[in-house]
This record gives sequence, C-alpha cells and structure tokens, in this order.
Amino acid sequence: MDASLIPALHDALVVAQTGSVGEAARRLHKTASAVSQQIRRIEARFGVALFEKVGRGIRPSLAGESVLGSLTRLFDEAASLETLLTEVATARVTTLRVAASDYLGEALLLPVLRRLFAEGAPLRFEITTTNSIEAARLCAAGQVDVAMVSTDRAATADETTLAAQPFYWVAPKTTNRRREPIRNRLSREPLLRLGAGSQGRRVLDEYLGRIRLRPLSTIDVPSVSLLLSYVRQGLGVGLVPGLAIRRGDRRHLAIERADVPEIDVRLVCRPTLKRTKPVARFLDGLTREARSVPLPGLNRAGA
Repeated sequence: MDASLIPALHDALVVAQTGSVGEAARRLHKTASAVSQQIRRIEARFGVALFEKVGRGIRPSLAGESVLGSLTRLFDEAASLETLLTEVATARVTTLRVAASDYLGEALLLPVLRRLFAEGAPLRFEITTTNSIEAARLCAAGQVDVAMVSTDRAATADETTLAAQPFYWVAPKTTNRRREPIRNRLSREPLLRLGAGSQGRRVLDEYLGRIRLRPLSTIDVPSVSLLLSYVRQGLGVGLVPGLAIRRGDRRHLAIERADVPEIDVRLVCRPTLKRTKPVARFLDGLTREARSVPLPGLNRAGA
C-alpha cells in the first residue's frame, strides 16, 4: 500500500464518523477544501465513490460502507501502536506475543498473568487463542514469541515439557444410580468433537477407529470451553484434556479417565527470544503453574 495515502484515509474515516466534511475539517484542524481534496484523491486512486450526499450532509456510499470496518480497524491498530510506543519511551516494557488454546490459556496463562500484574512486572501481552498445531506454526514463523502446545512429537531444544496430560471422558450427570462407564454412552448420545486438525480431535478419531465405533450423531465445536459448556447443559459426550477439567466440574459433570495415550503439554519459545528477568519470571511461572494444577484422581473405571 502507498503509505502516502494514510493521511487521506484518516480524513475519510473522520468524515464517515461525523457525517460532515465541515465538522471533520474542524476536528482535524484543516480547511473543508483540504479534506474534500483528500477524499477526491482516494476516490481517483481507486476509481470508487466513498460518499454520497444526503440533504446537507454526506454518508458513506455502499462502497464506502464495505470498507469502513477495515478502515476503522486500521486506525484502531495505529492508536494501539501509539500507546505501545509511549509505554516503551517511558519505561522498559517488554511485549510478549503468546499463542495457546483456550483451555491452556485459562488453566495456566491466566493465573500467571494475574500474579505478574499484581507484582507490577514490566510486561505487555498480546494473546492469540488457537489450537496447538497453529500455535506451534505461529511460533516457528516468528509471529509469536511463546506458544503452549499439546503434542506427542519429540521435543526440540526450544521446548520445555510442562506436564504429561491424560484425557477424560465427560458427560452430563444422570440420576441413574448404576455407574455406567461413560464410554458405553458413545453409541447412543451425541458425540462432541473438536475441530479437525486439533490434537484432541486426532486422539478421539484414533480411539474411535481402534474400537470400531461410528457415532450415531456428532457435533463439532471450535474449543474445549464450548465443548464443556454443552456437556454442562446436558448435551453430548466429549473427550477433553486433563488441564481443562476444573475442580468444580464434578458437581455438573460425570468424568472418567479415558483409555487413550497421554500427551505432552509443552512450552515453545522463539529461538531469538531474549530471556530478560521479567520474561524468565513469566516462563518459570508457567512451568510452576503446570505442575501445581490438580487433575481429577479418577481411575479408568469411571466416576
């Protein structure tokens, strides 16, 4: 993109927000003709009319409406950059970009962030919520600094194993006093599955192939948190990683250790990451948190 167009795009955004060239000019400390000239410049460059007249004012045209969201986000990001530059100029603030699945973020990242901010750690975080495979890819591409991933592949020099994670079947609690194994319910209740490409989905598909079971009906959900929400509300059986099981879930869920292999939870760091003292405190905090999270003390017979 031609960077010289950015001031003109900003003028167009203010005009769209105010509905008036004159009011936009007042806010921008420019003349109305200068603002109009900037808008004409964009329209001539792309061959599209961004505004149309309505009475004494103007409003975005259909084309203008279609780009208004992207235009707003562009300058929202610019405002965030200005804030970041101000923070960097006034203090030694390190920005850490972290990628993790929703349940790993809730189980490990959230408690560590609370402690760090309570202690006044000079850190700023950008969090990307995604599945483990994508988190590892983002880290390898240098798009994030740290990734928390579930994996069964061999560890590399840039990875730290946080925990060996078992899997559990979860299902709505029933009033039946007979403690039927949850796995026996798979053939008659909806099966909740994570999206294709996730580690949890791979483990589930391998298990179903091993026992040669084709579920009667399936519901695909994008996250472990949503899967657990469905089960809590009485719908479906699912397979979830151990760190997603919270202490309070026993009141709402039937939980049973699944007969599937454990999978490692690893901390992956960008090779060029500078391990300053605040960064090291963050990484050490994740390691300690992973080792302290209680998992349900259930055997494979059910609960």
